[in-house]
Amino acid sequence: MFKVGVIGLGDMGSGLAKNLIKNNFSTWGYDLSKERMGYFSSIGGNTTSSVQEVAKNVEAVFVMVMNGHQANEIIFGDKGLVNNLAENSVIILTSTIKPHEAKKIGEKIKTTSMHIIDSPVSGGYPGAQSGTLTLMCAGNHDIIKKYKEVLEGVAKDIHIVGTESGQGQTIKACLQALQGAIFAALFEVSALAAKAGLKGQTVYDVFSTSGAGCGIVKTALENIIDRRFTKTGSHISTMHKDLTIALDMATKNGVPLHMASTAMQLFEAAKTKFPEGDNWIITKLVEEIVGAELHR
Repeated sequence: MFKVGVIGLGDMGSGLAKNLIKNNFSTWGYDLSKERMGYFSSIGGNTTSSVQEVAKNVEAVFVMVMNGHQANEIIFGDKGLVNNLAENSVIILTSTIKPHEAKKIGEKIKTTSMHIIDSPVSGGYPGAQSGTLTLMCAGNHDIIKKYKEVLEGVAKDIHIVGTESGQGQTIKACLQALQGAIFAALFEVSALAAKAGLKGQTVYDVFSTSGAGCGIVKTALENIIDRRFTKTGSHISTMHKDLTIALDMATKNGVPLHMASTAMQLFEAAKTKFPEGDNWIITKLVEEIVGAELHR
């Protein structure tokens, strides 16, 4: 069994770690938060005091941080992964960052004895915690095959989407533009249903068994009608960041994204008004405008 590291033990990284441990991988982790490190230790993880210490104990390491700057520093910093991993180790970049940032990281990795799999994920907090994520893997196919059992330890579906870093992030940006638009439409329709006098359970029963009843709709509606707007593992800042990435990519490619742009404005407004909220809190923002709330 491979020895595996996880850098970043937040809502997503803690799920990666939990399922690696569950699947009997010797798992090493690091996070700046003492609380997160305590949880990691309590589930059987090997705690460390630095990224450097993780690197010296593993041959595959997941990087699950918030942005490209953090990922670059963790990988290439003086006490980072590249300078401390053994030769032929692999870095699995599961963070969602800008495609051009991942491409640059991949180009720099080629000058080292390391390998990289650009593999952003989909499935959110529930998928991370249950080990049922979807991975979008771009990298050397032989390396992906070599570490397939590590990837399978955290995922249900693994898609090979390219051979170069940045290609995984590209399809993730497209996916998030779609999901953002779905979210925005659902949040507005939930407020419409409330104003029209419908019960939340009725809305959920119909929507979840219709053609629109995908996983994100079901999860979002459950949280809305039960009025769970915080601490559900889907902080609004993450989707806000992902939409920023999608719109940046659209600008670079000269592609108009009308729906994603509208969604971005809703996320921007709710992030400003409810900075501690999760995605679904956008519904509350619209509800305040119309003067009605959707309850189960």
